[in-house]
Amino acid sequence: MLGFEREKWGEGFPFDLPAMATIERLRLERPVTLLAGDNGSGKSTILEAIAAAIGFADQGGELDRLGELPAVPRSVLKGSLVPVLSDTKPRNGYYLRAESFFNVAAFIDSGARFAPDLSLYGDIPLHEQSHGESFLALASNRFGAEGFYLLDEPEAALSVSGALALLAIVIRAAESGAQFVIATHSPILLAAPESTIYELDEDGINRAAYEDVEAVQITRAFFAAPERYLRAIMSDPEGE
Repeated sequence: MLGFEREKWGEGFPFDLPAMATIERLRLERPVTLLAGDNGSGKSTILEAIAAAIGFADQGGELDRLGELPAVPRSVLKGSLVPVLSDTKPRNGYYLRAESFFNVAAFIDSGARFAPDLSLYGDIPLHEQSHGESFLALASNRFGAEGFYLLDEPEAALSVSGALALLAIVIRAAESGAQFVIATHSPILLAAPESTIYELDEDGINRAAYEDVEAVQITRAFFAAPERYLRAIMSDPEGE
């Protein structure tokens, strides 16, 4: 899978987001594609549109689990991006949505007729683990060669060491032939080698070097002088 091209936008699509208005083609030229940008910039929306183009279930999960979980309304995204530059769609993969992973994990743990075997996730029920532990159990057991994986801000459930562990899993899988698209704020995940970073901002969606990504610059500046940032945020009554 090498890219996606804008086909059409559904009625009510958020054109007020510059990235949504300007995107025409998203090329996945390297094993890992990273989407960076502030809250509300459109990272998750682009990820959802890609998921819809490939055929993932709305709530996420395995690529071949389509239709087995209640749908999340997404009419404005369906058909908005279409796969291009490839003869076939991926046959396996995973769409990790932090906001709906609870439901996906409950389905896996349920042992329902069409649920995946728990052995595929390390044999420990996901809801008997912490949020971060279940994320890493998923990643370490399900991310493999030739799969197509969409991760929506996976760092939300992870500690710093957990983010490093996930990064190692992503690197190993990518080296084996897997393809990733990851929406993230994490400077750790953004450091994935052999990756392409797209930053979404008021100018639209553009390629960026790791050192130039705002999340990386702010994190480095904070670590260099945390007291300066603390004074600044405490002196601003609106926290801006």
